[in-house]
Amino acid sequence: QVQLQESGPGLVKPSQTLSLTCTVSGDSITTRSRNRYWTWLRQPPGKGLEWIGSISWSGAIYYDPSLNSRTSISRDTSKNQFTLQLRSVTPDDTAVYFCAKTPGPSMDYEDRGQGTQVTVSS
Repeated sequence: QVQLQESGPGLVKPSQTLSLTCTVSGDSITTRSRNRYWTWLRQPPGKGLEWIGSISWSGAIYYDPSLNSRTSISRDTSKNQFTLQLRSVTPDDTAVYFCAKTPGPSMDYEDRGQGTQVTVSS
């Protein structure tokens, strides 16, 4: 069974870059499948789940248009990890961030990590 674990700082200052890593076990992020994506999600306080972006088994990357200009997703296949960078953060980026396995580049997940709280504050 796949397990996903988010890691990274819990506090980021405004205008800085939020960086998170997702470590995957029990599955390979490079296993060839049309229905296998590795995805970043977030849930701001009092709001619903939001899709940030996804990376496919082949390395194709998809971003939410509203975050596209500030977001980078990459991967380290040797470590079976994928990462999120969100630049120029503001307090509106405060949320619980999740990494997930999804059948497509969307928020419909099959499995997800427990989530990590990231607070943007000076």
